[in-house]
Amino acid sequence: MTKLSVNINKVATLRNARGGNVPNVLQVALDCEKFGAEGITVHPRPDERHIRYSDVWDLKSEISTEFNIEGYPSPEFIKLVKAVKPHQVTLVPDPPDAITSNSGWDTVNNQDFLKTVIADFQSEGIRVSIFVDTNLKNVEYAAKAGADRVELYTEPYATDYPSDRESAVAPFVDAAVLAKELGLGLNAGHDLSLENLEYLHQMIPWLDEVSIGHALISDALYYGLESTIKQYKNQLI
Repeated sequence: MTKLSVNINKVATLRNARGGNVPNVLQVALDCEKFGAEGITVHPRPDERHIRYSDVWDLKSEISTEFNIEGYPSPEFIKLVKAVKPHQVTLVPDPPDAITSNSGWDTVNNQDFLKTVIADFQSEGIRVSIFVDTNLKNVEYAAKAGADRVELYTEPYATDYPSDRESAVAPFVDAAVLAKELGLGLNAGHDLSLENLEYLHQMIPWLDEVSIGHALISDALYYGLESTIKQYKNQLI
């Protein structure tokens, strides 16, 4: 069964636009769990323009499902994650000014750095996932670096899906097969939606987890949060 982890960054973005605590990020996370989500994902950035470091602490003490913190492994991020000890940390190669994640790791050229960071987190009992594209060499070297899982960066799949879904998914299936052969767990995320999620899951049914934020929170404006989460979970059956 593929788990659904809801990325609540966009909820924090809305809150921060006006100040105060509306919408309440913690309450939304708890509601996501109540409505069936198996995990909560956050991506704190140095400027705290959406999720704040204080949010991460608030969530850690209250949520009961899997907690996934993603981000670039800067010294400040590493310190936060090791202190909070989430179930999983997902390492992304975002520069501090990135609007959103827009690429996977070059795990070949960053091999030594990733090995050190991965071992540091694993020594604290934290599962480590590496954000990668479908370049098979990057999947291979994620395994060599000691990662527990890889998360496939699915924006190219989402972009190409409307015109040719078979061609869009093909490189992701190849990468997923290799990850499985290498003994890596498999996550996926970025621009997954009610339009394209079911087909991805049909083609890669051994996905451990999908992390979805922007599309899910946007859909919730129309369908409501509970109905939206149920619709996404139905795509993963």
